[in-house]
Amino acid sequence: MKDKKIFKLLILFCLIFSTSLTYPKISKGNEQTIEKRLNEISNNVRCLVCRNQSIYDSNSDFANDIKKIIMIHLNDNKSDEFIYKFLKSKYGEYILFKPPFQINTLILWILPFILIISGLIFFAFKFLKFRKND
Repeated sequence: MKDKKIFKLLILFCLIFSTSLTYPKISKGNEQTIEKRLNEISNNVRCLVCRNQSIYDSNSDFANDIKKIIMIHLNDNKSDEFIYKFLKSKYGEYILFKPPFQINTLILWILPFILIISGLIFFAFKFLKFRKND
């Protein structure tokens, strides 16, 4: 009888202390780096409910759910690139504030430079024509 009680206490003791070994210990520094990475990724992800607002700035249910998903991946030591690819596969490229440089987004990246250069050329010709008329 006494042996059974000791055996039960031993099993209970092992169960209690074995659970502390199975959960990863998150140090204060690691927790801060995960929080920092969460904030950086959240700033680069668009909230699909609140148009043109990042999930970092949004308090919608969608934004909170995406933050939870990102946190799960960060706790699993997934890379930022993996998380962006995961979100892009689920919600499309629109979810990213900074679209990747690809052939289908080439005009999106080049158009601002073309407009600036063409505007400068236009004003240069107008200025030269104005100087000739004087």
